[in-house]
Amino acid sequence: MQQHAEYIEPSSAGTVSCDSERSCGKDADPGPGRCDDASRMATPDRTADQSMDTNVVTPAAISVRGSMIKIAALAAEPYEDVADPQAVVRSFAGSRVSADLFTFIQRPPDTTPKFDYAVEWDNMAVLEVTDYDHWWTKQVNDKTRNLVRKAEKKGVVVRQVPFDEALQRGIADIYNETPIRQGRQFWHYGKDAGTVRRENEEYADRSEYFAAFHGDEIIGFMRLVHDEKLTNIMYILSKIAHREKAPNNALIAHAVKRCAAFGRRDIVYAKYVYGKKGEDKLTDFKRHNGFRKIDIPRYYIPLTLKGRMALQFHLHHGVQSVIPQRLYTHLVALRNSWYGSRAS
Repeated sequence: MQQHAEYIEPSSAGTVSCDSERSCGKDADPGPGRCDDASRMATPDRTADQSMDTNVVTPAAISVRGSMIKIAALAAEPYEDVADPQAVVRSFAGSRVSADLFTFIQRPPDTTPKFDYAVEWDNMAVLEVTDYDHWWTKQVNDKTRNLVRKAEKKGVVVRQVPFDEALQRGIADIYNETPIRQGRQFWHYGKDAGTVRRENEEYADRSEYFAAFHGDEIIGFMRLVHDEKLTNIMYILSKIAHREKAPNNALIAHAVKRCAAFGRRDIVYAKYVYGKKGEDKLTDFKRHNGFRKIDIPRYYIPLTLKGRMALQFHLHHGVQSVIPQRLYTHLVALRNSWYGSRAS
């Protein structure tokens, strides 16, 4: 999920939240500290084939996570629907993919469960777009509007750009600004322009790229992936050195303008909250830019006896699920502090 939705965590820009070194007001630009990398959320282990048939299991189409209990999902989970779950299950038998459970989500706008499988509730951050004026006057507040104005006054200009060598070098520069973001290792650090190009080849026919410029320098970028139902923010990330210019807010505003003109009604920006982590500064950034939490069904289908037992005894969420909330929060804080000390 490359990354395609980590239904593990993202950044201020697709895996976005505030940089830990500064304090953000509740409406502040979460800054470039963490990238809400929706792409990372979907495929922790494998890269999606952009032309894949979601009813056929192949190593390119499926992501598998877990060690004791192996859970398979679409590599392109945030961007594709599973129309026939049983066809997927049947195709596991003749594939080279080994898993105990198959999980899939039911994407908005239809969130009423329609499949008769074990179901839990997941979530997405969704912005319903009618028109730009409605977003500007009704869905965001004065502080958010001021941040968008601030970006303009500071000379930030957002433009749609081709995915060419100039943009690839600009993205690589952003990735390699620092190895630590939001108190943790930044998984894109160390990638060159060639790697950026290869990792963005999927969905090329339905992607749009936008760059935030300050003068001739690319200080932030955003990738939108469109389908017949939704527009997904796959990446949004900017340079920490330019955080005071609020480039992420400028990019979000541009996404709303683009989707309003395009007739798109829903923009999805990865998850609203991530497991036990709960709400954080990234959640604040999404909320104050007009996104809201939409609960969506997540289904689980056993593929093996081990998977059936794990589902029956609620073991499929791993060790993390049995750690008390207070202890989990403390451990996350210790991890962030340790990474922060390494970066200083």
